[in-house]
Amino acid sequence: MTGLTAEIIVDGRGPRTPVISPDGRLVAYVVGDQIRPAGGDGSWAVDGSEPRWSADSSALFFLSGQVHRLDLADHAVTVLSDWPGEIVDHRPLAGSDLIALIAEDEPVVRDPIVAGVDEPFARLRLLDPGTGVITTPEVFAGRHVVELRQRPDGGPLAVLTRASADSDLGPRTCALHVFDPVTGAAEDLGPIEPDADSLAWWPEEDGWHLGWIALTPPVLHAGTAVFDLALTSGFRRNRTAGTEMCPAELCQTGAAPLVVFADGLDSTLARLDPAGLTTLSRHPGNLDGLTSTPGGGEIAVLAGSRYRPADVHIGSPGGPLRRVTDLHPELGGVTLGRQEPFTYRAADGLDLDGLLVLPPGSGEGPFPLVTIVHGGPYHRYADDFQPNPQWLATAGYAVFLPNPRGGQGHGHAFAARVAGRVGREEWTDILTGIDLLVDRGVADPGRLGISGWSHGGFMAAWAVGQSDRFRAALVGAGVTDWGMLAATGENGRFEAALGGSDGWSGIGPHPHDEVSPISYAGSIRTPVLLVHGAEDTNVPIGQAVYLHRALRHFGVEHEFVIYPREGHRIGEREHRLDLLHRTRAWFDRWL
Repeated sequence: MTGLTAEIIVDGRGPRTPVISPDGRLVAYVVGDQIRPAGGDGSWAVDGSEPRWSADSSALFFLSGQVHRLDLADHAVTVLSDWPGEIVDHRPLAGSDLIALIAEDEPVVRDPIVAGVDEPFARLRLLDPGTGVITTPEVFAGRHVVELRQRPDGGPLAVLTRASADSDLGPRTCALHVFDPVTGAAEDLGPIEPDADSLAWWPEEDGWHLGWIALTPPVLHAGTAVFDLALTSGFRRNRTAGTEMCPAELCQTGAAPLVVFADGLDSTLARLDPAGLTTLSRHPGNLDGLTSTPGGGEIAVLAGSRYRPADVHIGSPGGPLRRVTDLHPELGGVTLGRQEPFTYRAADGLDLDGLLVLPPGSGEGPFPLVTIVHGGPYHRYADDFQPNPQWLATAGYAVFLPNPRGGQGHGHAFAARVAGRVGREEWTDILTGIDLLVDRGVADPGRLGISGWSHGGFMAAWAVGQSDRFRAALVGAGVTDWGMLAATGENGRFEAALGGSDGWSGIGPHPHDEVSPISYAGSIRTPVLLVHGAEDTNVPIGQAVYLHRALRHFGVEHEFVIYPREGHRIGEREHRLDLLHRTRAWFDRWL
């Protein structure tokens, strides 16, 4: 057996965007910069992304700057387009030789830049692959196009648009349309719920239905739901209201669509029948990238396990699923920590879950404990491979991965509990779990650390302002001032929904001041490692600068690390290696 190295974590390459062929014989998927086949007897590989099958499974269309076609008979690749702007997505149309594109306007250098005008709008365009000609229908009144889905009988396109490409305004202004690529006719179906995606068509006795996943009104921090619009009557309803799971993906099949639910630590696959949801199978951890044959009888999906990252799997929606790729041989023979579910009850009686990762070959403890809070907060830890916690566990730490209220996997009401109350009950949820681990002899109360990224970074900063129990903290890309984040972060009003207010809500103090870690900086005594990407637009680096200056003012031991060229996630190899080593060294120093 060998030890887990930072290089194994950083250099591992998992699959993305699987697409099963209509005949069910092959799955095309992306790994790194390549598209590869799985299943059947495929032996080709091409550089590109966003694979899409032809209706007869004889060709694969993909993006590599332009639209390309791979003919499976001879593996010949043909370039089909020559568009000057970025092509975001493409959909070969059944019953037609056309390919529907989502493509940005031709880039123009603007100096100065006018907000709301000089944006990279993406529009619906139609590519004739025989001639290479691309036309732009004059539809949707200049709105930004984000998703397309053709009706499974080869009929019109469902088109999802936003008023803007801006990440604050756009997701709050979603609208749905239907476009006929043959006649050019377009119909506006009106505004729909915020942050919509995952379009799907299906037939019922009363005609065609259109579905999507979006946030449950009225607040902007909420659980997701599946919404269903009957096109004949115009009747729209929430098909998952009251469900104590969270829909994550909606998959068109040609018949009743399939739905992947985040269900506690696991995933449930269900079918959206006219009478309601029919559960088909349950799977440990996450299911991602669900794709189906036209009849819905065969699926492909990304799935892993506690000790193995995701691979491509195929099978029946009712299971079992069969793994058809082996993309992680580097983990063979590597000693990993023991991962187990951890369930408990909050102080107010709410049922909670999470994961506990213990050192390899661990005895009874107690161990130094690092709590790593997930981001979002509408996210979760699922019971699958956790590389960064394993990095700490293999160094002798117990690692607690809590799923406090506000996250995904327990329905809308569970998620909406933190709107305007971040850091309140979700903090006591985490603290209750830590106390239980101390009481059970797992955690050494004198050697506690806390860490997190994004919203998890907020929780780490919040924790050390509320308690002196922690010997060390890591605040990664964390929120320190909710009012400033609502004003300058790319998600604007969505952040204000979490913080409870924004700075233009009259003369303060404001509700967001009460839940901002910067307001409690004078109480911090814990050594803090601050880490941030220099070009982060989600949580701008000013959030970290603010806390850094406060810690310096109050004389708190801390280290402030800025990664040049990085956004909200650290992507460059050397930076990722540095972050892993720096994290472990920081907790080694103090715990």
